[in-house]
Amino acid sequence: MRIKHLKHWLSVVLLSLPLSVAASVGAAIDAPFSFIDDQITAHQGQSGIYVLDSGAEALMARAWLADHAQHSIDVQYFIWSTDNIGILAAEALLRAAKRGVQVNVIVDDLLIDAEDKTLIALSQHPNINIRIYNPKSSVGVPLQKRVLNIATDFRGVNQRMHNKTFIVDGKVAITGGRNMAAEYYDYHQEFNFRDRDALLLGEVVTTMQFSFREFWESELSVPVAQRYNGLGLMKKRVQVDENEAVAIQQRLHDYAKSPANFATEVHTAINEVGPTAHRMTAQIAWGRAEFISDKPGKNDSLNSLSGGGLATTALAQLIDDAKERIVIQSPYLVLSDAALALFKRARARGVQIRINTNSLASTDNLPAFSGYRNQRKELLSIGLEIFEYKPDAATQRQLMQKSGTASVTLPTTSLHSKTLVVDSKIAYIGTFNLDPRSENLNTEAGVIIYNEELAQVIEATIETDMQAENSWNAATDDPDSHVPVTKRSKLRMFQMLPLKPLL
Repeated sequence: MRIKHLKHWLSVVLLSLPLSVAASVGAAIDAPFSFIDDQITAHQGQSGIYVLDSGAEALMARAWLADHAQHSIDVQYFIWSTDNIGILAAEALLRAAKRGVQVNVIVDDLLIDAEDKTLIALSQHPNINIRIYNPKSSVGVPLQKRVLNIATDFRGVNQRMHNKTFIVDGKVAITGGRNMAAEYYDYHQEFNFRDRDALLLGEVVTTMQFSFREFWESELSVPVAQRYNGLGLMKKRVQVDENEAVAIQQRLHDYAKSPANFATEVHTAINEVGPTAHRMTAQIAWGRAEFISDKPGKNDSLNSLSGGGLATTALAQLIDDAKERIVIQSPYLVLSDAALALFKRARARGVQIRINTNSLASTDNLPAFSGYRNQRKELLSIGLEIFEYKPDAATQRQLMQKSGTASVTLPTTSLHSKTLVVDSKIAYIGTFNLDPRSENLNTEAGVIIYNEELAQVIEATIETDMQAENSWNAATDDPDSHVPVTKRSKLRMFQMLPLKPLL
């Protein structure tokens, strides 16, 4: 899918982008990062945090960083699509590699849709290394091998890398809910996500890079070149010679140079925005931040779909420590027995728990919603306050209008943000969904922010998303009534299936 009206988008974004965002990223790209080095030195042992709430902010931040990296770019994503955003992002990394930046990419295997030859051509560049996490379903896997993997290693096939990190020069990083696809940046014409990232500087980035190296060195992360041309029928045979690799790389450059795909003014803007914004860097929140991530492979459970993980333990501890109030935003709400017990303990202590999740009208995952639908009455009965996000939420419309990405007909919006705020003092932004899959199967990551002022800002944003113009109250509004009978019928079918451990 192509981005429409990119020239108009550029002019609006440059005028409307919050100065604090321009400041945080602008400072980071001041080659050779001397300005950001000064900021880190001034806040020794601390981390700088800026919340990227809009798709336009998040996209521009990544573009600035990729175009001004000096030494390295380490990228980790669950989904990397071959739509307009995915192609432009790949081309930006290729340009960085050609100017001498070392580019390391880990992508989960399950939902990758890149062409085999494109993956091989990019990985043949001397400064680009691409590894595929747990390749049992897609990359280099013919159909017969995929079926065999599901039959003989069902748990292994379901262990996915859900981490999303983007690290530049070991100093500046982004983590959060967004994958690399148009719908995460408000540019899909029919369906977009309400999401959240954190841009990070300083101490916490060191921990993020250590986590990235753990995944990079894991035997589960397999170099692209090893996924092809094996013996027999169990591995695809795909070859790309040097001339074809050069031609594929050139096609990416040609695509990005076309004003129909990526207006040339955007490239100019990326070069010019940063130096004018340094005076605003004081708006970055500095303090303590902790990056949490599961180990590759998640846990040692071999005979079941349970097992937990480091991220699960860390977030459960935050909830167990809550004294007054918990506010959560999660696209999926399916509580395991352990999670249900955790929330019951919190309620027994008198802790108020408010959750913003998708409605049947907004969800992108009907099976996951069926798990929530089976539990909804019980969750409400223990005192959880649940608000289901509307597909035409006013907050998303306002964000898209501000950034210039709104069209005449507003696309359906689905909640994708994974955020937790405890006692209005501590916040988590990351990849962890409130469901058994994140708890036990997918590796998850995110940042815990120990900054009361910033936690209250994040909490207020979620509370706004819970208001009547944005969400239905699950206890009083009958949200399911807003969808056709056919969709409710499909939901009932999923409700009867034993899917909970996989949701």
